[in-house]
Amino acid sequence: MTDTSWQPDPSGLKQIIELLKESQNPDTNVQQQVQHKLEQLNHYPDFNNYLIYVLTKLGNEADEPTRSLSGLILKNNVKAHFHLFPPNVKLFIKRECLGCIGDASALIRATIGILITTISSKDGLASWPEILPQLCQLLDSQSFTVCEGAFGALQKICEDSGDVLDSEELDRPLNYLIPKFIKFFKHDHAKIRSHALACVNQFIVSRNQSVMINIDSFLEGLFSLANDEDTEVRRHICRALVMLLEVRADRLMPNMGNIIEYMMVRTQDTDELVSLEACEFWLTLSEQSICKEVLAPYLNRLIPILVNGMKYSELDIILLKGDIEDDEDRPDNEQDIKPRFHKARTHGGSHVSGASGDVDSDEDGVEDTDDDDAISDWNLRKCSAASLDVISNVFCDEFLPVLLPLVNEKLFHPEWEEKESGILVLGAIAEGCMTGMIPHLPQLLPFLIECLSDKKTLVRSITCWTLSRYAHWVVQQPHDKYLQVLMTELLKRVLDPNKRVQEAACSAFATLEEEACTELVPYLGFILQSLVFAFSKYQHKNLLILYDAIGTLADSVGHHLNKPEFIELIMPPLISKWNALRNEDRDLPFTGMPIFYSNSSPGWICPIH
Repeated sequence: MTDTSWQPDPSGLKQIIELLKESQNPDTNVQQQVQHKLEQLNHYPDFNNYLIYVLTKLGNEADEPTRSLSGLILKNNVKAHFHLFPPNVKLFIKRECLGCIGDASALIRATIGILITTISSKDGLASWPEILPQLCQLLDSQSFTVCEGAFGALQKICEDSGDVLDSEELDRPLNYLIPKFIKFFKHDHAKIRSHALACVNQFIVSRNQSVMINIDSFLEGLFSLANDEDTEVRRHICRALVMLLEVRADRLMPNMGNIIEYMMVRTQDTDELVSLEACEFWLTLSEQSICKEVLAPYLNRLIPILVNGMKYSELDIILLKGDIEDDEDRPDNEQDIKPRFHKARTHGGSHVSGASGDVDSDEDGVEDTDDDDAISDWNLRKCSAASLDVISNVFCDEFLPVLLPLVNEKLFHPEWEEKESGILVLGAIAEGCMTGMIPHLPQLLPFLIECLSDKKTLVRSITCWTLSRYAHWVVQQPHDKYLQVLMTELLKRVLDPNKRVQEAACSAFATLEEEACTELVPYLGFILQSLVFAFSKYQHKNLLILYDAIGTLADSVGHHLNKPEFIELIMPPLISKWNALRNEDRDLPFTGMPIFYSNSSPGWICPIH
């Protein structure tokens, strides 16, 4: 049998189609049965022929989801054991992929592209020497579907096998691919332009020689697309400019003014994926020595853009459950709880990393504190806040004449979302503009402390974080001016009925502990009473943060904690929590806690055996 003569058995084909349709049944038992049957069918050498046949030949007899599923099952089989496929089966699959890459269905074209790149990665491009020349030739097809299918496959190959494309073994195919990709920047169809940009972008950061040789035509093509209306094209343009700024800022300098203007517009794009890509430009620019020189003329226009980008979107608020106030009685989802290990904190401010006032884990030994995976992802709010943070470190107090009027307007805005973003701004600039902020802090600190009692959960939580950014200044003032009231109000929020606020307050209080150190000794009894009471309120996730705050307290005050009245206060709830744990969980809350093990507190040895 040759690869060209294979034809499916009609009854076998019908059986497989029915099986593929059954696998889309949401019933778990049905899915398990189908999976078992599929595993059995894998023992037949030509089963994969049936799968590629369903994918590529049954456009009128099977629906798109069924055909695509057939291709994805085949892809998994290729990944698992392509080396065991008979040569004629390999040849048949490869031929069918290329023959149907222009399928009328975008879903099927994408599935075929995934299959092609999986074969290329698993078997090696050298074992399929005709694939790149044939795909490249198909780019010139007058058929949009053929061109788009070929480009989709090439984009996936660039993503998965980029290093191989620049290898001598294949005679460096990028030498002819990159110039060809650039020519398609001017294609009539936006999807093709998007593919072409994505392919070239894959090789910028590595400073690929072919890209650098063609950088003039690349830049010309990018600039010609400045007014493109397609969101995917705009996103790839922004990404390209950000990466070029990182690796070849010198080539952007002659057009830097126009690029900054373009990026300010795109940072306000109605499509958040585009605006996020553009906002990355400011983060990257802040790392360049040219930042202050090139950005200074635009600062008064850029700052409002970044500040406006820090406001929660409606979707953010929904995902964060921002309208839910009292949720302390609601158990945590165990899968959302990350292992948490106490580390000694380092003094100094922590850089902004997120929309909830998160802090970098390498700065303070604490992981990001977002409740919701959906909002913990990098987004425009977080990128805008981080950009404001790093740019404020470049311009320092020069920032403030433009920024402070905007912040003042937001802090007293009737909409709580605006107020919350203004508080986030104050936290973001704390490190870079601290000197210039000091004259304002006597009026600002009481206002922020008052915001700790705001009726909105997200306002209370961000205020905790922002106040922690000014903790270093607070502890340098007379205790009765700010430290005592801040400590008292933060401890109230440690006992807040909302879990997000509990979390933010616990983390903020730990920062205050590390800044104040032994300045907290006179208040240890009061502090421990509040922290001990939190044991009765906290769910699992926040208990881990509470343990960290207690560990930081032990680090900060040292032997002052080693008194009988403090031991009698803190040990009963700790022992109670320990006894309530399952055996497999007993390492989580106590791992590395200096309250038991710290050299600074040698008397605090865990009495549990």
